[in-house]
Order: sequence, then C-alpha cells, then structure tokens
Amino acid sequence: MALVTFLSDFGDKDYYVPAVKAKMLAVNPQLNIIDISHSIDTFDLAHAAFVLRSTFRDFPKGTVHLVAINSTGSYTHGYIGIKLEEHIFLGPNNGILSLLADHDPGIMVQFADIHLKDTSFPAKDILAPIAAKVASGAAIHDFGGPLTNFRKLMGRQAKATREQILGHVVRVDRYGNLITNIQKEVFEKLNPGKFTIAFGREEVTRLDKGYDQVEPGDCFAFFNSLNLLEIGINHGHGADLLGLKYDSVVFVNFNP
Repeated sequence: MALVTFLSDFGDKDYYVPAVKAKMLAVNPQLNIIDISHSIDTFDLAHAAFVLRSTFRDFPKGTVHLVAINSTGSYTHGYIGIKLEEHIFLGPNNGILSLLADHDPGIMVQFADIHLKDTSFPAKDILAPIAAKVASGAAIHDFGGPLTNFRKLMGRQAKATREQILGHVVRVDRYGNLITNIQKEVFEKLNPGKFTIAFGREEVTRLDKGYDQVEPGDCFAFFNSLNLLEIGINHGHGADLLGLKYDSVVFVNFNP
C-alpha cells in the first residue's frame, strides 16, 4: 500500500491541509495518507524535526514523508528529496531534514526546475505531486539531480564527562513535561550508582518508571519511550511551575 505521512504547521482551521491531500489523491486515489501533526508551532523547525525524528522509524520502510514547515521562508534553498534509513523525505531545503538523524542521508536530490512552479503554496503545487508519484513507485531521482548544497542546522547536543552530563530541554509537551536530549545509553555508561538530577531550583536523586510514580505535585524524572530523560511535575505543568522552557539546562551530577 502506498503510504505517505504529512507533517506541517498549517493547523486545522484553514484549507491548506485538505488542499495538499486532494492534490496527492488526484495523482493516486489509492494513497494512504497519515497525518503526523498539523499543530506544529508556526515556522518552528526544531519542534517539527523533534516530532518527525521521534516517529518516522515506527512507520514501514519505504514510507514517503511530506514535510511542509516554513516552506516559503527566505532560508529555503529550493525543494529536495532525501533517502534516510530506507525512508523517503520530501520538503524544503531549509535545514529541517538535516535534524532527523545524526548522520547524513544516503541519497539527496535537488528537484529540477521542470518540476518547480512559481507558487505561494509549494506544499500543494510542488511537493504533493512528487510525494504521490514517489509513493506510487517513482524514484526521487526521477525528479532531479544530486543535491550539492544540503542546508544543515545544528541541534543541541548533550555534553558528558565522568562527573556530569549537561543537557538541554528539547521539547515541552502539552502537559508541561520537559523532554531533554540526555540519552539513557550515555547515562547508564557513566552512572556510578549515585547521582543528582538538577533542573531549575529542584533536584531529584532517583529515576522513576513513569509519571505516576510520585505523588501529585512532586517532581519526577525518568527515561521515556524515546530513551530520553524526561522531567516534570505529576499532575502539574512542570514548565510553568519550574520556570523552565525550551533550551533550559538540565544537569546530571554523578557522585562517586
């Protein structure tokens, strides 16, 4: 089955999402189009990349992912297709696709001028037809040539020593929970058995297994399903109550 996912910052109050879907279905009415999210904060490449990076591997290999975030921005250098871990991604060359993995894609294609249009709605007029055709069996090479100027953005990286991991909040979810870029694998390699996790004015000295392992109003810390350290307050908006936000610093201090 031809499968396309669709990620955008279009919201659900306008015609943009159904217009893009209609364009794809006009090419192939048998397409299976899955919405990842259209509630991405407007123009927020980091938010979009986090959501897509956290989900794309759960889809079958060969899935086509249409990404429409700030696709008309001044930093967009054309429109591209990449192949990464047996998945196909189509979107603007504005850096968002560089944030999906810590390594470069295996294949990168710059869409040729013949497939581009002078339009204020490139998601519908440029990306949607190509996505539908690729999902129906075409190769991304059919739409252009090698990409030589892959625009890259640098995501925040945690820094680790034997004594400490210094990480940052990379996402605040709708509950106010704070997801960091501190990876479980790194923590387990360095952990001598005793540690303190410090964020804002709070500290915890243990890891929980989930949100409900502490009393309502108490702080929690655990490694979530993405194997990333997540912190917050049970039944409370952790970001507001702790005074933390995107890019806030979180420390893990190891005690020998």
